[in-house]
Amino acid sequence: MDIDFSVAGRDRVINYVAEKYGRDRVAQIITFSTMAARAAIRDAGRVLDVPYGVVDRIAKLVPEGPGQTLEAALKPGAELRQAVDSDPVAKEIVELATPLEGLTRADSIHAAGVVIGAQPLIEVVPLQQKGTDQEVVTQLGMWDVVDLGLLKMDFLGLRNLDVIDKAVELVGGVDIGGLPLDDGPTYAMLARGDSTGVFQFESSGMREALRQVKPTEFEDLIALVALYRPGPMAYIPTYAARKHGRERVSFLDPRLEEITGGTYAICIYQEQYMEIAKHLAGFSPAEAETLRKAIGKKIHSLMASLKDKFLEGCAANDVSPGVAQQLWKDMESSQDYSFNKAHAACYALIAYRTAWLKANHPHEYMAALISSVMNTKDRVPFYVNACREMGIEVEPPDVNSSRQDFAVVEGKIRFGLNAVKNVGEAAAEAIVRARAEGGAFESLWEFTERADPQVVNKRALESLVKCGALDSTGATRLGMLAVLDHALAYGSKQAADRLAGQASIFDVGPEEPAAAEKHHPPIPAGEFDERELLRLEKETLGLYVSEHPLERSRAELRRKTDCALSDVERRRDGDIVTVGGIVSGLKQVTTKRGEPMVFVLLDDPTGSAEVVVFNSTYAAAREYLEADRILVVKGRVDHKQAGETKLIAMEVKPFEAVAVRTEVRLRIDAREAPAGIIRELAALVRDFPGEAPVYVALETSLGERTLALGPEYRVKPDADFFAEARALLGEAALV
Repeated sequence: MDIDFSVAGRDRVINYVAEKYGRDRVAQIITFSTMAARAAIRDAGRVLDVPYGVVDRIAKLVPEGPGQTLEAALKPGAELRQAVDSDPVAKEIVELATPLEGLTRADSIHAAGVVIGAQPLIEVVPLQQKGTDQEVVTQLGMWDVVDLGLLKMDFLGLRNLDVIDKAVELVGGVDIGGLPLDDGPTYAMLARGDSTGVFQFESSGMREALRQVKPTEFEDLIALVALYRPGPMAYIPTYAARKHGRERVSFLDPRLEEITGGTYAICIYQEQYMEIAKHLAGFSPAEAETLRKAIGKKIHSLMASLKDKFLEGCAANDVSPGVAQQLWKDMESSQDYSFNKAHAACYALIAYRTAWLKANHPHEYMAALISSVMNTKDRVPFYVNACREMGIEVEPPDVNSSRQDFAVVEGKIRFGLNAVKNVGEAAAEAIVRARAEGGAFESLWEFTERADPQVVNKRALESLVKCGALDSTGATRLGMLAVLDHALAYGSKQAADRLAGQASIFDVGPEEPAAAEKHHPPIPAGEFDERELLRLEKETLGLYVSEHPLERSRAELRRKTDCALSDVERRRDGDIVTVGGIVSGLKQVTTKRGEPMVFVLLDDPTGSAEVVVFNSTYAAAREYLEADRILVVKGRVDHKQAGETKLIAMEVKPFEAVAVRTEVRLRIDAREAPAGIIRELAALVRDFPGEAPVYVALETSLGERTLALGPEYRVKPDADFFAEARALLGEAALV
């Protein structure tokens, strides 16, 4: 049984179950990770001291995807078999890797599994404790636990539930449980595919599905949650076409209308298959449940055992053999990944609530969303960039207005204090509390005096200054860093005096506070240059907030690339993509062969990615590999076994900004030009269709006149067009 809870409440649920049924009768479940084929090859290659590039090439000969084995990859004719037969190094690696494959590599705690027993678990299953006062865990995996007759529950922590709770708190006065399910702005937003940050609907494939289906009611969302899986997803275009009347809805058997009429004659849910089995194949409710179990639990052997009974039952109920075979084929295609409607409806409801909040309260929702991914470094810049594309301003942290988490302040999203490097929950809480008790901080000195120095220590204060969180006090960041030690010493002295119940000799009479102020050294007025301010912001926040260095070039950079850096990890292994970004980190190493190899960290407004430049590419790219250089990189996506994703560079070029042309102007001397030149120019323009209008200045014997080509002759003013125009008209014709 699966139950989703907010991440913040999951531990409370487990504790509740332990208290209710007895701590000796409740435990979490162990899980084992085993060595897959590619991992075995990589481990073997590392032990044999074979260069990474060679091992990686051999490992990639094992087909990508779950369940791949060395045995299958070594079948006659397979790429790995050919490599083993022709390459002694590959043969040695694979021979060592073969006995390693499938071995248990490590154990950990199942992300959700909890087992509950009717008697003390130690009497039924071996247990282990992960450490003093740590979790008690079964030593048997989840299916073994089930086979022993114990109750297995999956208590899942779903981050999106926390996001909804936080957004509702920020908005205030929203009854999230009583939302109408027919909100027009919500469905309009989803129909556009504008679903970044919406539960279940965020992937590029699902956004395309939304644009196809253009949902108008809650049932559409339930259907999309169930359909967007391998197998059933092939029906999404059909669902869309039938929903919008582009394709006729017909039923293989008249009895199917009652069962599948609501989904346009497409069988989407496990419950529909149960009804088909009962009404068309004569299954009993218990037998239909067995079918659902086979589909839902992916039990292929159980599914196969039901085929003959289903087909025979259909024949007995006058279902034609062709229809029966098609129905069974649909069931088989859904058994690997299929939702029951109850599950799909629950997920669709969460999706709808997140979409409603985004459509109706975008500032609060995005603030809550960003707060929820604070520990995921690549998602914060992604969602901050999404805010900018939505027209929502995101401001850096400020000790005088920020809360602990991201929040909406004066119509803008303000960074949370705990998002600052070296500033933890305790420090953020202390700052917010001091501000609530004594008002805004007017200077660095006042800040160190009022904020608890035990938690707002030097590292925290230095990060706060660097990211601009104390800019509202009026001093410069360079100046505040120069007197930071003095300010900290002053704050510590004030805290010590308060603790001891003492007062400074200056704290006598009404004039003394002003007198004490004179003892503070002046804060220098100088400031870092803009580039250094941005660098410090990136260092302390993990991203550029006030302005990204690529902001002025992003439109043109987008035209030169086909993949944002945040999307690299979602591309398939081996995909060739072109990305662009600014170099924020460089690390050069020398391989065991003595060849240079460079790891380059690229940033763009959506996130970052690591690019590996091997020696074969390094020679041509060497002069461009420097910090703060903007590069365009064509490379191959490489998913590492441990979950890392890198881009293997194939070509590295510097980004060269070119003024964006919104129109094309040409000059032709009609007195010397050959006949038909305008007709040839028009044909050339048609070969490069675009949005830019074309104007031709004609020099004639009667003077100059300008010819505007018609709206059907708009052009894409790229380098290829201008090269062709230059060849046709000459260099002088380009204005």
